[in-house]
Amino acid sequence: MKRNDNYYQERNLKNLDKIDEMLGELPYFCEDFFRGVQTRTSPLTRLNYAYDLRIFFDFLTKKKFRGKEVRDLTLEDLEQVTDTDIEIFLSYLSNYRVSWRSDVLSCDERAKARKLSTVRALFRYFFNKGLIEVNQVAKVSTPKLHEKEIIRLESDEVSSLLDTAELGRGLSPHMEGYHEKTKIRDCAILTLFLGTGIRISELVGLNNDSIDFTNNSFVVTRKGGNKQILYFSEEVGDALAAYLAQKEEDGRIPQGENALFLSMQYRRLTVRAVENLVKKYARIVSPLKKITPHKLRSTYGTALYRETGDIYIVADVLGHKDVNTTRRHYAAITEDKRRAVAGKVRLHRDEDDEE
Repeated sequence: MKRNDNYYQERNLKNLDKIDEMLGELPYFCEDFFRGVQTRTSPLTRLNYAYDLRIFFDFLTKKKFRGKEVRDLTLEDLEQVTDTDIEIFLSYLSNYRVSWRSDVLSCDERAKARKLSTVRALFRYFFNKGLIEVNQVAKVSTPKLHEKEIIRLESDEVSSLLDTAELGRGLSPHMEGYHEKTKIRDCAILTLFLGTGIRISELVGLNNDSIDFTNNSFVVTRKGGNKQILYFSEEVGDALAAYLAQKEEDGRIPQGENALFLSMQYRRLTVRAVENLVKKYARIVSPLKKITPHKLRSTYGTALYRETGDIYIVADVLGHKDVNTTRRHYAAITEDKRRAVAGKVRLHRDEDDEE
């Protein structure tokens, strides 16, 4: 097994351990549900199910089955849940406090839709098995999702972002102290995001041997565990080669550490560390935009769609299973086309046209 596979295996094992831990907080019948969906879901998906169900059952013990503990809920209790209860639950998610946290939390439309989808899956599973006789959740409509404004960097901002990472302009004196040590790595990370549209989870999972400079390609593990070969430009290749060359000269890297992107402690960079890295440079270049690694992915997707006009190749490169997902995010670029054709239809004809 390759070391890249080891990274994802370790991540899956951590998720499975967390699921087992959370099952101790959920009603007994959840073990049956998680076992039943195991073959068609990833560990990360099931972990998200566990988080959503913990909030749902916490709600039930507060609002419908007062006096009961979450662990004491039964399938008979599920049969008593009405469509009105589910609608109240969705309203509750707008501003709620859960028993294991003291702060007030809130869900946006998409978070509500995901939690409703999780609850639906639970009820559908037990209804199909004949363990509950009614499934009122099926009556509840998914909350209407309003299209979010797509935030991305414009081409001049992309150039400024890379220049900032390379030169360190605008960094605080404290940040400047670390910049000289990390600038080549940081430039490689930002260039890879902006030049390939890679996901942050895919980026932190890369290893030294994931990169093939002969074909300017690398292998990523997509959502669901499928592997895919992506290709990069010479510009991306130069940034990666510079970083790898720096690593080869650093004798402090532990023997056997194959992770591509390393922290200053010579361990694989975490998702949180990469998020902070992007935020550090982006707020200098574009302080009014909340730029995240995913927004850099959107920036690449937008640029690729503008260059090719092919929504299917954009979907393939970004790893979208459904082209409609791609269309929702990047077809807004058709505004450029609408602007371009605004003067194509003429209402008054010139005298020369009449002859």
